[in-house]
Amino acid sequence: MQIEIHQASPEQRKPIPADESKLGFGKIVTDHFFNMKYHADRGWYDALIEPYRPIQLDPTAMCLHYGQEIFEGLKAYRGKNGEIYLFRPTANIERMNSSAERMCMPAVDPDLFMDAVKKLVLLDRNWIPKGRGTSLYIRPTMIATEPALGVHPANEYLFFIVIGPVGAYYSEGFSPTKIYVTEDYVRSVRGSIGYCKAAANYAASLYASRLAMEQGYTQVLWLDAIERKNVEEVGTSNIFFLIGDELITPPLSGSILPGVTRNSVIQIAKNWGIRVSERPLSMDEILAASSAGTLREVFASGTAAIVSPVGQIYYREKLHVINEGKIGEITEKLYNEILQIQYGEKEDPFGWRVRIG
Repeated sequence: MQIEIHQASPEQRKPIPADESKLGFGKIVTDHFFNMKYHADRGWYDALIEPYRPIQLDPTAMCLHYGQEIFEGLKAYRGKNGEIYLFRPTANIERMNSSAERMCMPAVDPDLFMDAVKKLVLLDRNWIPKGRGTSLYIRPTMIATEPALGVHPANEYLFFIVIGPVGAYYSEGFSPTKIYVTEDYVRSVRGSIGYCKAAANYAASLYASRLAMEQGYTQVLWLDAIERKNVEEVGTSNIFFLIGDELITPPLSGSILPGVTRNSVIQIAKNWGIRVSERPLSMDEILAASSAGTLREVFASGTAAIVSPVGQIYYREKLHVINEGKIGEITEKLYNEILQIQYGEKEDPFGWRVRIG
């Protein structure tokens, strides 16, 4: 399928932010977006890049009633010589199609998906910021648009991609965050849609996250939904614990997101000779390691923040300080390694970086 491109007129174009220190995250979108439609009788059609505009939905559009909504998150980076890179885009495309399958939504052809991302980013390439730690965030999204009341997989969908310049995800930047362990609420359970990047998973996290933020914590550390003893995710990210010489992260058992950055951290750490374990990890083991002084570092991983150090964990009315509240050596090394690969500043031994301009 050919992608048609309608460029914005001078009157439709917006000013590009001059002060990159005030970008924030997810507050700004560029001049164009990609969209295409799907109908069960004809497949995907009308692939179009056009000036950014609101989308129109029928009040009975099924995404508004039954939750068929999925999305992805990836970034484009401007290298030191003006090159434009994507980081592991095929992994995001594969994950979105996996989410689509679980949510009874149609897959998007990977080549068309990639072509749409490249064309959109290059059309709005002047929006890609230049500063260290900044990037162009890319948000592919699919929603059910069939107008119908009655629970069934929709027959009509809209797939669209919006992009925008971003800075740091957390207000703390790369400073250690404070996380709150909840035993009262859960995000997902095995057999459900926890491994999908679906809107419902994020909606389920909002209430507990708000309670944590009201108490001064950055994110919630979720426990397993059955026994509520093993750690699973932190907020919108995967979680890692360095206990002794073992880097531990929860296994992909169906209730947590298979993070692209999570996988990158695992591969890099193994390449460095670090012992990495994907296994269940209980709060009891974490607290025992903390008491014994063997809990060396804790960090979260995700596209938005890359690697985010954790300085404090609050659990059962007690605050546990990690590494004296400082950024750990491995955490910082991983952050810089991934960042340098993304910006084209060092060798990419894994073939993750994709130059598109």
